[in-house]
Amino acid sequence: MGTISRRDFMKMSGAIAGMAVLAGCGGGSGSSSSDGGSEGGSIKVGLLGPYSGDVAQYGLAVRNGAELYVKQVNEAGGINGKQIELDTMDEKGDSTEAVNAYNKMVEDGVVAILGDVTSTPSIAVAQQSQNDNMPLVSASTTAAAFVEAGPNVFRACITDPFQGKLMADFAADQGYKNVATIFNSGGDYEVGVADAFVEEAKSKGLTVTTEQGYAAGDVDFNSQLTTILATNPDAIMCPNYYQDDGKIVTQARQQGYTGVFLGADGWSGVLDYASAEDLEGCFYDCSFTANNDDEKVQKFIADYKAEYDADPGNFDALGYDAAIVILNAIETVEKDGKAEYGTDDYKQAIVDAIASGTADGVTGTIKYEGTGDPVKPTLVLTFEGGVEKVFTTVEA
Repeated sequence: MGTISRRDFMKMSGAIAGMAVLAGCGGGSGSSSSDGGSEGGSIKVGLLGPYSGDVAQYGLAVRNGAELYVKQVNEAGGINGKQIELDTMDEKGDSTEAVNAYNKMVEDGVVAILGDVTSTPSIAVAQQSQNDNMPLVSASTTAAAFVEAGPNVFRACITDPFQGKLMADFAADQGYKNVATIFNSGGDYEVGVADAFVEEAKSKGLTVTTEQGYAAGDVDFNSQLTTILATNPDAIMCPNYYQDDGKIVTQARQQGYTGVFLGADGWSGVLDYASAEDLEGCFYDCSFTANNDDEKVQKFIADYKAEYDADPGNFDALGYDAAIVILNAIETVEKDGKAEYGTDDYKQAIVDAIASGTADGVTGTIKYEGTGDPVKPTLVLTFEGGVEKVFTTVEA
């Protein structure tokens, strides 16, 4: 299975701190100022995410991937002879903490930021970044509103509406006629995917038999599932995070449901929360799986294992690719040599280079066409014999 459990992330987090490319990574404290831009100096890039708190597993994964790529670049000589210095801060999953950390990074003199990770803090940071035209690339923020903050804001991942539409199209292609949904009604991610799925499913002529919401923190989904199963759906769309999805699938099987579940990229890691037997034949969309024979993916997996002694998952890969997007752009600006390091012109040049560039990432080739949303391929994954595998690739 190409994912890492929350427990394993917490074990790993302490081991990362000694990496030479890291600045301090706890409690919102950043690294000291560098002589960025000077001959033989360094280039300072922010790395912002939740490394403690309820959503730390996602932040730690993105951080692992980003740090790995930065380490590789630095070991290869850096960019234009300069080392990349990460100014790393923990926002603890809180929007106020995230904005405070962002402002500290600006004071520290970063020229771009990789972050944030989850939707609500990311949107707050994106809005704040308009004051400085700071190049901002999130590995994992899927909320549509994130890139609407301004032209300096980009993401490496696919969006909530895109995922909902894609999985509705997939359901129609698979011949499902009647579908239902069960989702966290208090989650922006879950609601965004579910709403887009329902809209597209109806446009494709599918019958949405029922839409069942539940409250954040719920662990018993039997009431909603009883209502759903009474409508005899061909498939159930369950666009939540893997902890909830695993419980929902398990409880549905216990009620006798033998049909298909569909999901979005929040399913990445679900094999830690539901049995392989219960997940057999289910589908979800995602950017990455370790069970992909692509040579570039396998090279990343080998490098990741050598660094962390664990398999990478979706968020690790997206963190790696977001770092590629940023550092490719910085390399373009450095080679051009027209903008002075740290100036507004330098930041604008990075924004322009991201917008017009192409990043050859482990989640696919990433480019941008007029917005901060990436144009990239998407995988539909399934489960066979306890193994997650690629069912099909949906090209951009």
